Amino acid sequence: MKVTPTAIPDLLILEPRVFGDDRGFFFESFNAQRFAEVTGVEATFVQDNHSRSAQGVLRGLHYQIRQPQGKLVRVVAGEVWDVAVDLRRRSPSFGQWQGVHLSAESKRQLWVPEGFAHGFVVLSESAEFLYKTTDYYAPEHERCIAWNDPELAIDWHYPGEPVLSEKDRAGAAFRDAEVFD
Repeated sequence: MKVTPTAIPDLLILEPRVFGDDRGFFFESFNAQRFAEVTGVEATFVQDNHSRSAQGVLRGLHYQIRQPQGKLVRVVAGEVWDVAVDLRRRSPSFGQWQGVHLSAESKRQLWVPEGFAHGFVVLSESAEFLYKTTDYYAPEHERCIAWNDPELAIDWHYPGEPVLSEKDRAGAAFRDAEVFD
C-alpha cells in the first residue's frame, strides 16, 4: 500500500496494491495491521457506511462535534471530488481544505482523521461511496458547514449547481461553526 501525504499532513491518500489480469482484479481494501504500519494511525473502525448518489449530488460538509469520527473513504463505482476541512483550532492547518479525486478506477482511499468536516460531490453519472468510521453515527452531535462558504472558498471541481439535501442547504457559515479545540 502506498501512502501519500496531502498538503494537510494528517490527511492521507492510500493506494492499494492491485493484482489484475484478464479475469479482473483483486486487492486488499483494508488490513488493520498494514493500515497502522503505513499510516502510523491506530484506528478501530466500528461502522461501515455505503451511499449511492446521482451526478451533481453534494453531501457535506459534515462532522460530529462529540463522538468525532475518523473516516477511511473510497469509491467503488463512479467518481467523486472528496473534500476535508481541518476544524482543529490548534492545528497549523485550521480552516484549510484539501480535495482529492476518488474513483472506482483508481481505487484510491482517503484517511480523514477526527476533527475534520467531510463532503463530496459526484462527478460521474452516479457513484457508490464507502466509508469506515471510528465512532458511531450520533445525529444529535452532527453538524454541517455550508458547502459554498466564502471564507473556505472550496473549489468543488463541479461546473453546475449541486443537488443538496435540506440539511446541507442549511449548513452553518464556517465562522459560526462549532470547532474542535
